[in-house]
Amino acid sequence: MRDFPSCFGENGVQVADSSSSSSSSAAKAAQNLVTCVYQCRLQCRLCLISVTWTKNLMGQGLSVVIDDSADHCLCKVDVKPWLFSKRKGSKNLEVDCGKIGICWDLSNARFGSGPEPIEGYYLAVAFEQETVLLLGDLRKGAMKKVDSGAVLVAKREHIVGKKLYGAKAQLGDRGRMHDVEIECDTVDVEDPCLVVRIDSKTVMRVKRLKWKFRGNHTVLVDGVAVEVFWDVHNWLFGNAMGNAVFMFQTCVSADRLCGNQFRDEQAQSVGFSLILYAWKHEP
Repeated sequence: MRDFPSCFGENGVQVADSSSSSSSSAAKAAQNLVTCVYQCRLQCRLCLISVTWTKNLMGQGLSVVIDDSADHCLCKVDVKPWLFSKRKGSKNLEVDCGKIGICWDLSNARFGSGPEPIEGYYLAVAFEQETVLLLGDLRKGAMKKVDSGAVLVAKREHIVGKKLYGAKAQLGDRGRMHDVEIECDTVDVEDPCLVVRIDSKTVMRVKRLKWKFRGNHTVLVDGVAVEVFWDVHNWLFGNAMGNAVFMFQTCVSADRLCGNQFRDEQAQSVGFSLILYAWKHEP
């Protein structure tokens, strides 16, 4: 299949074709990639900044892409894996609307099991010398702590497991971190069941999964409605190494939008979306 639920647009979430996930190397590579998407303003222009953290045998890597509201790439900066290179630097770029500066310091960054740093780093993006995005807990050597105005609108993460799949997320631009766990045993099970837990509490259970391999359900997290979408077609009917897709989506109030739309095709679902690509580990 191609398209995930239409709420994320025709060009939004796509499930990998089974032929593209026929080897264990694809799953192992996929788990080492996390992308966070932030909505910000470059003067009067509404833009999206995608920050992708990667991890491979050569070390950690970083990519920053800035797109305008028309999905046109304004600039892209790739920081190659730094096993044999410096982990601190900056880049100044001329774009059609002005000057963009990107600086980072990951020389003392500490990581968990995934490619995204936990602490000991900073990443800053500035437009015409004004901060538009500032990540990390280190401010020394960067800009002073300011409210950049950027809003986290999406996070995409690849996770690998056999029966249990876990991730951590805020499920919004603000708030505490939550433990998200997905449980689904499709091996030698005649009638698979899908269970979703948040902070160890079961919030969703889907029985007769072969008939309900795609769907959506609303749950409450901290009193906020979160729409959960799932597509496990590849798990049940595709290649054994295929991936399922899950999306946890919240919506923001109309007054927060202030009439702005960051993408035409996503105008009806502006909010925060956690997208998990769940890959089954080889038996």
